[in-house]
Amino acid sequence: MLPHLLPIGSLLAGTALLLLGTGLLNTVIALRGSLEGFSDATLGLIGSAYFVGFFVGTFAAPPVIRRLGHIRAFAFFSAATAVCVLLHALLVSAPVWMLLRVVTGITLVGLYMVIESWLNSQSSAELRGKIFAVYMAVNLGALALAQQLLRLGSPAEFGLFAIASIFVVLSLMPVTSTRFSPPALKPTPRLGLGRLWKAAPVAFAGAVQSGLAMGAFWGMSAVYGGRIGLDASGVALLITVSILGGALLQWPIGHFSDRGDRRIALALVAAAASAAGLLWAALGQFGEVVLIGGFLFGAASFAIYPIVIAHLIDHLSHDDILSGNAALLLLHGAGAAAGPTVAGVLMGWLGPIALPLHFILMLAPLALFAWWHARHGKDVIVEEAAHFMPMMRTSPTVLEMMTPADAQEHVAPATDKTTQST
Repeated sequence: MLPHLLPIGSLLAGTALLLLGTGLLNTVIALRGSLEGFSDATLGLIGSAYFVGFFVGTFAAPPVIRRLGHIRAFAFFSAATAVCVLLHALLVSAPVWMLLRVVTGITLVGLYMVIESWLNSQSSAELRGKIFAVYMAVNLGALALAQQLLRLGSPAEFGLFAIASIFVVLSLMPVTSTRFSPPALKPTPRLGLGRLWKAAPVAFAGAVQSGLAMGAFWGMSAVYGGRIGLDASGVALLITVSILGGALLQWPIGHFSDRGDRRIALALVAAAASAAGLLWAALGQFGEVVLIGGFLFGAASFAIYPIVIAHLIDHLSHDDILSGNAALLLLHGAGAAAGPTVAGVLMGWLGPIALPLHFILMLAPLALFAWWHARHGKDVIVEEAAHFMPMMRTSPTVLEMMTPADAQEHVAPATDKTTQST
């Protein structure tokens, strides 16, 4: 495997550096906002603004990449991201931060698309799944490590924003120095939401509910940690152990989901995440003991979206897999955009305990819904069963890496007749 990874090492290094910067920024913004006296509802809106930008970027970024080319587009998006990072420190204002988070969401989608389309073009059909798994491991590892960079300074000072910006700029070096020929950025057709619901209602619900839960996790966990009295190092540790829990247990959970009715697996995992949320709520009053709840929540919740993707693939023909996955990604993105705002409002009413309660409110109904469907109808695989692949939500381009090659060959370019799932 190593000989196949070496040629794409520059792309993986660029990904790691980029996520070290943006992963640090996400947490610093929450902590600095708390220090500035922003309310939980306001911080929730700031967290949601990022996911709104991410959603908009799935449509806005591809034309920029096609016009500028991959290398110049990556430089363009990186420069914009680095500027946004520094402006957070220079213009401390909630409305300004919301605007900056929208722009950052758009630029990060563009950066992901450049890297992922390059990775996809350099991966043979036989190795695409393994390279996808390595890419996701780099994502999780960089995000976990980014939290520990909080130890280098105080969120109240300029230094951490500067470090985040430096890592974003450094990501330019390995990516723009690559000798790969720029690949074509293919349009991604989308499956109508009505057809998606008819094909796999559990996957439809799972995408929305997991988006609502995980959007709140990424947007409000640092705020929660500060509200229960953790210092910056404690907040960093809470988010890190949650990410590591998700990274360590995705494979075992995925193997379990491949062995039977995936709806039952989804129900059990969503129930486990809800139980972990309850434990998180109970332990929050004891300071760093809450790390146990964070680890268990990450272990269960990070596996929900990959199970949802695999369940959808089970119920689509090869021709519809890529478009169905893209539609599911947008549903998840819509949920993620709403999640931080909902959690922030609840935290404003109930205090920090509202965040783990939000996780329960989003995931317990999903567990019941998936279980009900499993008990009242046979799970019929359309063509062949999918295989679980650990993943995080990035851009629609990454779906080509996790989609069977024969499915890609059958997908026609998007036309005016393609149903948009917006």
